[in-house]
Amino acid sequence: MKIKIAKHPNPQFERKEIEILNGEWDFGFQKAKLGFKFSTNEKKAVEIRNSNNYTQKINVPFCVESELSGIGYKNFINMVWYKKTVNIKKDDKRVFLCFGAADNLTTVLVNGKLAGRHKGGYTPFRFDITFLVNNGENEIFVLCEDDVKNPFVIRGKQSEWKKSHACDYTRTTGIWQTVYFEFVPETCVEKFKIYPDHKNGLVTINFNLKGKADLTCEAFYDGKSVGKTIVENACGNEVIQIKLDETHLWEVESGRLYDLEVTFGEDKVYSYFGLRNVRLDGYKFLINEKSVFQRLVLDQGFYKKGIYTAPTDADLINDIKISMDLGFNGARLHQKVFDPKFLYYADQMGYLVWGEYANWGLDYSNPKSVDVFLNEWKEAVERDFNHPALIGWCPFNETWDYKKRKQYDPLLATVYDYTKAVDSTRPCIDTSGNFHVKTDIYDLHDYSYDVDFFKKNYDRFMTENYLYEHVLQDNPGRQKYNGEPVFISEYGGIKWVSDKSIKSWGYGEDVKTPEEFAQRYVGLTDVIMSNYKMFGFCYTQLYDIEQEQNGLYTYDREKKFDDDIYAKIIAVNKQIAAIEKENE
Repeated sequence: MKIKIAKHPNPQFERKEIEILNGEWDFGFQKAKLGFKFSTNEKKAVEIRNSNNYTQKINVPFCVESELSGIGYKNFINMVWYKKTVNIKKDDKRVFLCFGAADNLTTVLVNGKLAGRHKGGYTPFRFDITFLVNNGENEIFVLCEDDVKNPFVIRGKQSEWKKSHACDYTRTTGIWQTVYFEFVPETCVEKFKIYPDHKNGLVTINFNLKGKADLTCEAFYDGKSVGKTIVENACGNEVIQIKLDETHLWEVESGRLYDLEVTFGEDKVYSYFGLRNVRLDGYKFLINEKSVFQRLVLDQGFYKKGIYTAPTDADLINDIKISMDLGFNGARLHQKVFDPKFLYYADQMGYLVWGEYANWGLDYSNPKSVDVFLNEWKEAVERDFNHPALIGWCPFNETWDYKKRKQYDPLLATVYDYTKAVDSTRPCIDTSGNFHVKTDIYDLHDYSYDVDFFKKNYDRFMTENYLYEHVLQDNPGRQKYNGEPVFISEYGGIKWVSDKSIKSWGYGEDVKTPEEFAQRYVGLTDVIMSNYKMFGFCYTQLYDIEQEQNGLYTYDREKKFDDDIYAKIIAVNKQIAAIEKENE
């Protein structure tokens, strides 16, 4: 399979007129202090900018904790700041300063004046700096503030302890995705949502436009024009359809993509789409009306040298490849909003993904968390809506009691309702594992390691109209199964130590030999695949991360086992699942 390498930080919405600002920036940081409080305006940024306290250089977009940043400071940090002098040639276009992601509260000054502020560490943002920049030399200053111990700061898998522990890892502070300028005509495309229709061979696109001009949308397949629509004097909200001359379905392991060119006045945007529809049917998950068993693996998006940031695009592609090599057809993108380029490669390779948010760290027992979470989550949904590889949303993961306080159920219900209101095309799991409030899918996390015990419980589900007793008895009154489709979205986690220099962590009773590892993996997986009421599994996990050594590969993505062990894993993963057999 020939993979197109991304030429833009967000290939779903690409303009040619950009300037990447990655590379060396002047840098300074403040170690964590007791009583730290987030700024309420730009005053703190102005003070630091004027202090000239830039003691180091950093390699953007890698976080200060990472080796690739050139610094590698891993203790707690409350503030980091960046400065870069850049040259800009102004013309009649607007100038936007864009950030893929920066953790957590970001304040940006351009030539000493406020460009904007953004809260949230996982989603993109941009500021219109047209009237702040000059022809020639300009100064960009960025301040990022963070506090993973704050109950209203979403941290994901960043450790709230000094060091990594259990399934929490090295922190990421500040910029961790690409920074760039984008030059945009005054009359322009602001955003669009793509609705494919595989049955009728057409695509509907809902545009938000600024200004008025002719709008041309043309679809291509393998470089050949296969459909075109023109709307004269388009403006505001426009909905168009393109009838496709050729129908090529996006399917698992066959990421057949159409290129899309959008011209609106002088603005030109490049994108793509796949003809792919998903829906639930009883216990089945249908992709283009075909029951597809989801053979997923947990991917947490951590890198030994880059932490949250992949060293290269080749590393993003490789993570998909090594997963598919073992017979998986997708992944839960866990406790993190992944780089949009990862989703671009998943789109190309026909690799299923679930969109999740990094909810850990948030006090989800507090009603105030609704505003915090929803403001960040809506940016993730908007960014990734058009990806064909993304087949479901899962905003929360394991909403256990927060300091002995139960989750605030209206938070989960509100986020579910919002997600379904803006995207009726995909199912939504309110919280993966527990405690379900309002959900399309009743998913479970089960790290039972005794295969016979595992089989006994799930075999009962095939013959009785309720889920196995030990889940419901463990959580009385907290969640109720109402007959939804069922998905074992975490299981296994079998520890096999690859780095004996650190104290390792994993789930369940340790196995003693690679053969015992394979036997347990095959046994647990076969139980799920043989259950005709189960539409998928997600194994924990693809690769080791620091002390959590239950991956199928090492943290360096090297093999942990001999080929005969992997052959057993591949064989069980690739067998026809019970819920798929009617497709034969």
